[in-house]
Amino acid sequence: MINFLAVTWDVDPVLFRIGNFEVMWYGLCWATAIGLGGFYFGHFIKREKLDPDLNNIFWWGAIVTIVGARLGHCLFYDPVYYLTHPIELFYFRQGGMASHGAAIGLLLGLWGFSRHYKLPYIWSLDRVMIPVTVGGAIVRFGNLINSEIYGHATDLPWGFIFVRAGETVPKHPTQIYEALCYLVTFAVLVFMYYKMDAGRKRPGLLFGVGLIGVFLSRFLLEFIKNPQIAAEETMVINIGQILSLPFIVAGILMIAWPYTKHKLTPSPARWSGLREYKEPKRK
Repeated sequence: MINFLAVTWDVDPVLFRIGNFEVMWYGLCWATAIGLGGFYFGHFIKREKLDPDLNNIFWWGAIVTIVGARLGHCLFYDPVYYLTHPIELFYFRQGGMASHGAAIGLLLGLWGFSRHYKLPYIWSLDRVMIPVTVGGAIVRFGNLINSEIYGHATDLPWGFIFVRAGETVPKHPTQIYEALCYLVTFAVLVFMYYKMDAGRKRPGLLFGVGLIGVFLSRFLLEFIKNPQIAAEETMVINIGQILSLPFIVAGILMIAWPYTKHKLTPSPARWSGLREYKEPKRK
């Protein structure tokens, strides 16, 4: 509904109920984001004619992303409470998922996957950024449905009054701002992968651009977000910004690194040690 020049936001975060069982929009958004990751990696493997067994990356990525997101929220934002109540680390239904924790978990999971399959780590990192960006946009939609992590008061006509959060004045819908930044990054990465063949010609470039697109936008938007915890009210830069800085620096280094090497051929077997998959001969 439109209330003068603001959007009155009063959406039920529960998608549907069956008795005492509830399915949340937020959970559906996470499931969709992870499912897209599996879809994209399957497509990349098929397109680059690699061994179909590499599709196992979906399970490696899904599990560590969820666990990392939950642990990140608990240990980054309220470590004292959760370390004294460790069983609540596993109370996923209570909510609380941190994107920085998800990123760290995913990096570790992809490292383990790459080691297990003797796959160049940079191959996984480059390609994971494409589903990560569009998946991140979907998760931010879940945050919008939950009426959480929104911004300061605003008199702009697209301000949202988050009724379920107890707000009575319009606030910046920073969830939408962030989602749009991620979608722009996604479009850039798709162009680089399909049109520039950057994934094979410039290993590391996709990963670097993706890190900058995600974490620089996160860093800047934090300036207009409400604090997530009371301690952030007196901080010059908040916890989310502090956690974003290493990823931004890594992104800059990864963008520069491919251009310190000689230009590489698009053949995966030539630059990365990957062997193209061949169907076994039938007897």
